[in-house]
Amino acid sequence: MTNLGFLSAFVLVFFISNCQRQHRKPKWEVLFEKKNIKGTFVLKKMTDPDVNIYNLSRSDSGYLPASTFKVLHSLIALQTSVVKSVEDTILWDGTDRGYKPWNKDHTMQSALPVSCVWFYQELARRIGNKRMLYWVSKVDYGNNKIGKRIDNFWLEGDMRISAREQVLFLEKLINNTLPFASNIQNTVKKIMISDSTANYVVHSKTGWTQKTGWYIGFVETRKGTWVFALNMDIHTRRDLKYRKFLTYQILQEEGIIP
Repeated sequence: MTNLGFLSAFVLVFFISNCQRQHRKPKWEVLFEKKNIKGTFVLKKMTDPDVNIYNLSRSDSGYLPASTFKVLHSLIALQTSVVKSVEDTILWDGTDRGYKPWNKDHTMQSALPVSCVWFYQELARRIGNKRMLYWVSKVDYGNNKIGKRIDNFWLEGDMRISAREQVLFLEKLINNTLPFASNIQNTVKKIMISDSTANYVVHSKTGWTQKTGWYIGFVETRKGTWVFALNMDIHTRRDLKYRKFLTYQILQEEGIIP
């Protein structure tokens, strides 16, 4: 066999094996259609090579990460010591930003759950363009673009990431294989906890631009750990509640949570 023939055969085998690991989930489409939502959902069990996907083409399309970037943002801020811990306080400047939970002093521990934009903008300015680009590129996060505006590139800039890439990023975070100190990765996973019961613990982060909504994270149960990423179109604020609603419906449909 020629080198070209061998390479073609290898590519074909690689393509087939990858396709076999992708399980399309058309039944999830019913859940989206009931709420008139266009989007994608990616779900993967940590111990299983298979990836379950609804809307395969969209799952590979890049979108602004919005506040889901705060997961990586928190890791970078702690690694670069622009704050020494998640309990370090940054004082509110007194500007009313139209959302009461933001109008106060914050720590990372309090700012992450409410997606406090001004807090993370201040962290970004402290980190600076050079260090931010270094760590984003080192992690290989999405398309690695942060542009020139350090304090809003995740909301309005050129950065893009897909739902599949979000899941890959979270897998590395769960395994502590991102290029950050293990204690920092563990700390960020802890402040991501958004729901905890006797049956499961959910670590998650929402995101929202004017057109796109996100809900990413992972759920731990006695049966294992599943990573998920939902991406959907947002037409009005009323659509925002469906990010978590659809995620929980799918997790229940798959028997992961009761």
